[in-house]
Amino acid sequence: MHHANAPADPPPHAHPPADDGIWQRLAVYSYLSAPERLEYVAVMRVFCSTLLADLAVPDVVERLARDGVWQGQLDADVLTARLEQLVKWGNLLRSSHAVKAASIAEYQRSRARYQLSKPGEQVQRDAEEVLASADAAREVSSELLALVDRGLREIAAAVHVPGGADPQEALERISTLFVQFAEFAESVRDFYAYLGQVLARYDLDGAEYQGFKELLLDYVEAITEEVAFRSPRIAATLTRLWPDLPGLLKLIGAHATGLGALTSGLPETRVQRSRGRELADWEGLRGWFVDTDGRGSQVDQLRDATLRALQSLLANAKRMLRSAAGEMSRRRDLLRLAAWFDAADPEDAHDLAVAAFGLHSARHLGVAPDPDGTVPAYVSWWSGPAVDVPVALRERGSRAQRGRSAAVEDYSAQKARLLALAREQAVARQAAADELRSASGRFGHVRLSAAAMGLLLELLTSALGNSRLRWAGPAAPPGFGLEDARAGDAELDLRLTLRRVPGAVTVLRSVDGDLAVDDLEIAVTAFAAVAREEVGA
Repeated sequence: MHHANAPADPPPHAHPPADDGIWQRLAVYSYLSAPERLEYVAVMRVFCSTLLADLAVPDVVERLARDGVWQGQLDADVLTARLEQLVKWGNLLRSSHAVKAASIAEYQRSRARYQLSKPGEQVQRDAEEVLASADAAREVSSELLALVDRGLREIAAAVHVPGGADPQEALERISTLFVQFAEFAESVRDFYAYLGQVLARYDLDGAEYQGFKELLLDYVEAITEEVAFRSPRIAATLTRLWPDLPGLLKLIGAHATGLGALTSGLPETRVQRSRGRELADWEGLRGWFVDTDGRGSQVDQLRDATLRALQSLLANAKRMLRSAAGEMSRRRDLLRLAAWFDAADPEDAHDLAVAAFGLHSARHLGVAPDPDGTVPAYVSWWSGPAVDVPVALRERGSRAQRGRSAAVEDYSAQKARLLALAREQAVARQAAADELRSASGRFGHVRLSAAAMGLLLELLTSALGNSRLRWAGPAAPPGFGLEDARAGDAELDLRLTLRRVPGAVTVLRSVDGDLAVDDLEIAVTAFAAVAREEVGA
């Protein structure tokens, strides 16, 4: 059964049986990729903080709580599951240390103790080194190459002195030589790994390109020159020393056995000797400077790496030239925009999107539709009637009028013409009124003008509209008369009065024809005179 938070083990037949040992060794890296890797790293740091650590669960809980590196609630059951998983991966070992407990509860807590395995300690040490300086540029210890050259020449000279080399002195020189060489080779690998990481970028700006160009021209050139100068001398010294190496190593082994004695009594025990004590270490040293297997030496690979670095530099230079011609990569800008989006709150993110991509929200232009054309809500926009949007509003979103205001139109001539027309009409009506007053009482004998006839008919229509039938009594046959049958125009000083006379016929003559009015008598008088009579009555 797996713990709920522990990653599943690899399937039992996912790798060939012959690789079981390799698979088990590689499993010590599993905790670095597990979802709870930060907790596993914190636990491994507790065990790596002391030599020969032998800790129980309460001890680990106490140290984690003291260091404050555990994220979340520190629970003994969860920690026990983590420790058991590390044992399964091979990073920890169960301890056989005797437990002294004062009570059963203390025994239950302390009975499981753990120790650090050698692969587990090595993996954790490498992980700490990666976490500390994974992205840092490491300087190449080129001065160590001169020390390696000098050390080899001293060892070769000591071997050929009469009586042979002193084993203790030879051991010290060999140990120092391999420490210096290991430091140099490791720094070269780290530096070129960093250089390849930088040159693989295609977003170098001018300052970075200038800096890395100088780095290549100065620093890399200094390294390659130093290696090119020292390599032939070191290779020649190794060639001269090589026939005497077995004897020298045998002499040193007899002088300082170290842990090598374990292999004679315990053949199954593997011992990793210090560097330089095995012939394989010397083969590795010679392979760095001399091509021994036809695949090239490390010096050759160093020259190839330098050439590839220069090619990458030229590729970046070409890219920058294309950028100057307009073919510019937007990777850096997009990365910067992504960082802004990542740090912005939702409101600012919307503003960024509008500013970067022009993705404005929907706008209502506010153009009123045709009031006579009511469009139902279910009509699609595609098939519905279109609304004419002004060009300024459609293209610029502005309702303001552009350009100068138009001049006010001059209507004075039209006004003068209308005033003249009104005066002519007033004069004509006044003349018609005078004609009607003069013809009053003798309409049957005079022929009125068209204007006078029109004015008379206008007043006659108004008087008939104002009149009402009134019962006048049996003495006044036929008994009905007209009341208020009159109309007038104070401005024209004209008043028309109707009187019902049964059997009477009034004939109105005009240039346009005659009009006979039955049962009515028409009298036209001055408006002011009638008004004075009414006031006096």
